[in-house]
Amino acid sequence: MQRSCRLIGLRVATWYYRSQARDVSVLRQRLRELATARPRFGYERLHILLTREGWKVGRNKVHRLYKLEGLQVRMRVRRKKRISLHRGPSPTALAAGQYWAMDFVHDQLASGRKFRVLTIIDKWHRQCVALQADFSLTGQSVIDALNEVALERSLPFAITVDHGTEFTSKALDEWCYFRGVKLDFIRPGKPTENGMIESFNGRLRDECLNVNEFATLDHVKEVLKAWRQDYNHCRPHGSLGHLTPSEFAKRWSGNGSEAPNSSFK
Repeated sequence: MQRSCRLIGLRVATWYYRSQARDVSVLRQRLRELATARPRFGYERLHILLTREGWKVGRNKVHRLYKLEGLQVRMRVRRKKRISLHRGPSPTALAAGQYWAMDFVHDQLASGRKFRVLTIIDKWHRQCVALQADFSLTGQSVIDALNEVALERSLPFAITVDHGTEFTSKALDEWCYFRGVKLDFIRPGKPTENGMIESFNGRLRDECLNVNEFATLDHVKEVLKAWRQDYNHCRPHGSLGHLTPSEFAKRWSGNGSEAPNSSFK
């Protein structure tokens, strides 16, 4: 035996060594069972569960067995929860107040401080329903803006929005439920499905935000108010037969005829 150990370079003491470690097969089996039942638990939480069950085992040993069993927690892919699923293309508005569209535009003051503008339009006559500017706009800010609009006109059947956090907030979802308004979510990464508001935002940026330098937030609000008035009542709209949104609404509302459909510009 000694000669054999010398030939293979093995110490005789090692050959005759017998492990004194206790059999942990039952412990490993129980560790696998707990990890399977609670896949998001790491070895520390599993060690606590084992201790509560009466196992006399240290945390380091649980960690070693945890790695030997290949039970490391994998990083899960985070997916946003959608309050409403996309059910196909949004229906075409056939009258005023049926469907609105809503989105945000970003810009900054002369000082470099950024602000946001909540934009809301009616998808039938293209009128700008609201322009709400602030440094920070949340789901509650959207609710406040819609409540202010509701004092002047009826709320729509549905509002087309993207999956921004302001539009997927629980506060807005609850408000829409109690006011009978449906949130019509577009598919993620498909802004063209809300093309009317995207087109409007382009006109707002090109004709207003890019040609004005804003000193304060109050200045922003004054300019937006004047531009909204001009957009609704003075600016001819290509998709409305070169009528202004207010002229289009006045011509086609209440006469029983269906307004012509044109591509938005």
